[in-house]
Order: sequence, then structure tokens, then C-alpha cells
Amino acid sequence: MNNQKPTWKQTLKGWLYVLPMLIIVAIFSLYPIVSSLAMSFYTQYNFFTNQVMALGFDNFKYLWEDPLFHSAVANTLIFVVGVVPLEIVISLTVAVLLNQIKVLAGFFRTIYFLPFVTSIVAISMVWKWIYNKDAGLLNYFLSFVGIHPIDWLNDPTWALPALIILAIWKSLGFNIMLFLVALNNVDKRLYSAATLDGANAWERFLHVTVPMISPMTFLIAVNAVIGSFKVFDEIFSLFGGQAGPGNAAMTVVFYLYRMFYEQNKYGIAAAAGVVLFFMILIVTLLQTWFSKKHVHY
Repeated sequence: MNNQKPTWKQTLKGWLYVLPMLIIVAIFSLYPIVSSLAMSFYTQYNFFTNQVMALGFDNFKYLWEDPLFHSAVANTLIFVVGVVPLEIVISLTVAVLLNQIKVLAGFFRTIYFLPFVTSIVAISMVWKWIYNKDAGLLNYFLSFVGIHPIDWLNDPTWALPALIILAIWKSLGFNIMLFLVALNNVDKRLYSAATLDGANAWERFLHVTVPMISPMTFLIAVNAVIGSFKVFDEIFSLFGGQAGPGNAAMTVVFYLYRMFYEQNKYGIAAAAGVVLFFMILIVTLLQTWFSKKHVHY
């Protein structure tokens, strides 16, 4: 009975159930993507009348020749490489430690989760004080190890590292919660069997925990990569609406924002968005290919 093929009436009924969501996805997701792709080829365009006077590849040629866009791409890649591995390692380490705590476990989990649900504007205000050259908490602690005060927010050399530290700290809470879910779902009998075989704590973690939570690690890695490529709010809030001193924290999304909202170069902004889309797509496909060999489902 269950193997019978659905009738056309049942199929139609199923499609009617999902039709409202399909309409929402089409209007708010598919249409903007298609429109952005089309706009990237508009070389002469009146945004207010939606009139296209000329088409071509000049927008992509402009990006190819623009040093600021090259810097934005480089900074974005540096940001992704700097944030994602540390974010995963620190989150997993904290999750493992929290998983061992029996007393006040809920309290500590709440404390770690707070940054994720806190407004980025409020977070940036606190971190501006932490990064303050003269009265900042970070420079105060660095002085104990003989490091002279660093002008984190005004020195182009340190602007991107400051942004990376903030981004890692903000994302820890959500990733820790996901890792805790994965750790709690690991079959405890596997640890018992490994212990009987003579495995120590590190070997149990390496050969039992890491493979068993690899699907969750893959999910967190994909989300972290996509989120890091699209970083914008942290930059805007931390540097007061600018891309850092001397555009030192310029990323592709901030470049897109500047071209679209500040310089009214809509075609160039759309072209930058298309480039970003393919950057994320390529990295995600590489992650998916890697996961087929190393993720244990």
C-alpha cells in the first residue's frame, strides 16, 4: 500500500501545500539573485526608472583593474582563513570542557551563548573600549608581557586582526552549542570500548569523538565560511561606518555597499556580488568534496 505511486490529485495537493513558501522563496530569493546577475551586465543604467541603455562586461573589467577591489578580495580571504579554523578549534575545545562540567553547566552555556544574541552595535561599543590605545583592556593585559600599546582601530596593520578577534568571539556561542549537541549524541559505548582497548583520553578524543562529530564539524565549517565571506556588520560598527583606517578592513561586501549606496555604481556593485557568489560557491563545493572523504555519517 505504501509503495503505490501518488495520484495526480495527491501530487497537486502536495504542491498546493508548498506553493505559499515557493512564492516567498521566488520573490525574496530567486528574483533578487537573477536581477543582480542581470544588473552586473548593465554598463549604462538608470536605477530610478529601471532603464537599461547599454550592456556589456565593462563592470567586470572595472573590477579586474580596480586595486581597491583586489584589496577587498585579499582581505576577505585573509579574514576567512583567520576566522574559520580558530573559530572551530576554540569552539570545540570549549564545548569539550563544558561537556565535562556537571555543576552550573547551564549557567556557563548561557554565558558563552550571550554574544551570539547580543546586538552587534552593543558588542562593537564594548570592543572599541577594549581596543582603545590608552585605556583599553587588551593593551593593559599586553603590557604585562612587555608589549607596547597597539592602536588597534587606527593602525592599518592591526585593523584586520582586530576584526578577526571580534568575529571569532562573537560566533563562539552558537558553535559551542552545536558542538555540545554533537558531543551528547556520541554513543558512550564507543568510549567504553576504546578504554578497554587501552586508549587514553587523547586517543579517545582523536579516534572516537572527532569522527563521530565530523558531520556537525562540517556543518559549522560551511556556515562559518559563508558567514565570514559576507562579513559587513562588524566592520561597519567597529570602524564607524568606514572600512578601517586606509581601507585596511575593506571586504567584498563592504566594497559592494560602498559602490551601491555611496557611489551609485549599481552595475559594479552587482558585479562584485556575482564575484562573491562564485567565491562562496567554489569554496563550498571544495568543502563538500572534502567532506565525502573525511566526514563519517
